[in-house]
Amino acid sequence: MKIKNFKPFIGQHCETTATGTLLKQLGIELSEPMLFGLAEGLGFIFWNMKIMKFPFIGGRIKPDVLTQNLARNLNLKLEVKETSSIKKAWENVKTELDNGNVVGIKLDSYYLEYFTNKIHFAGHYVAMCGYDDEFAYLVDTEQQGSQVKSSLKSLELARNEKGPMSSRNLSYTIQKINKDFDIKKIIKVAIKNNAKDYLNPPIRNIGYKGVLKTSQEIKKWFKSSKDIERDFKTTAMLMEKAGTGGAIFRNFYRDFLKESYEILEIENIKKAHEMFIEIADLWIKVSSLFEKVGETKDVKYINEASEILIGLSKKEKEAMELLLKI
Repeated sequence: MKIKNFKPFIGQHCETTATGTLLKQLGIELSEPMLFGLAEGLGFIFWNMKIMKFPFIGGRIKPDVLTQNLARNLNLKLEVKETSSIKKAWENVKTELDNGNVVGIKLDSYYLEYFTNKIHFAGHYVAMCGYDDEFAYLVDTEQQGSQVKSSLKSLELARNEKGPMSSRNLSYTIQKINKDFDIKKIIKVAIKNNAKDYLNPPIRNIGYKGVLKTSQEIKKWFKSSKDIERDFKTTAMLMEKAGTGGAIFRNFYRDFLKESYEILEIENIKKAHEMFIEIADLWIKVSSLFEKVGETKDVKYINEASEILIGLSKKEKEAMELLLKI
């Protein structure tokens, strides 16, 4: 069973690709940077736990919240289902598909057979558009092949995996309600909400404070790492290529601000966009320095990255303060 007249969203980031596919079925077609921006998606986190092999550096808000924000800002009904029952989890998805609705699914990408880079990541999203006796037919990011398939067994394992960022077999659908959206109004709302959250992190490893903290934490990480090559090369790849759109999501936000200025013509948005051009370039420099750390194990590249991160913390704070005043 496959949904007819189905068009996938072609994207680089998993959650915007999955949710964008659901939106296309509703006739809502926006660019990926616009989806990311309207979802108030920009963030930062330096996350380190004893159970992790090495720290995680992330550039967006936490999983699930992006889609929640997007549905709210676009006046759409988001229905999320979770269950610890594997049987019920499949029924939740199958029922929606049989009714002709594309379904968003959160899972651990490690088990998906088309993934060549086998890393456990339970915060991955796909859209499901069909199934048969053997396979699930999915929409993933462009770099993963866009329209792909994986066995039903692999899907079951992926959905039921436990660990950081996982959920209990989460699936979701989105429906229109009797309210339209005003793109000019929601751009302003989304920008100001994102700026407010970024500037007021609840703990020191989030937002611009997290960027500043990371400038020191990477030095400790370098000294204590048991596998410098693995740690820093993998981190560089995750920051630049693992669905972030490049520059740890700053390319997306830069382009969102450009689109927003073209629509609203607000001077502070233009200024912030110009700042994010530089910010994005600097994040690319940080990831390239991490790559060099992995290749050479030379502390000078860590020290150089640390100095850039100090500047980035200040620049992102200033850009968000501009956006808070629109």
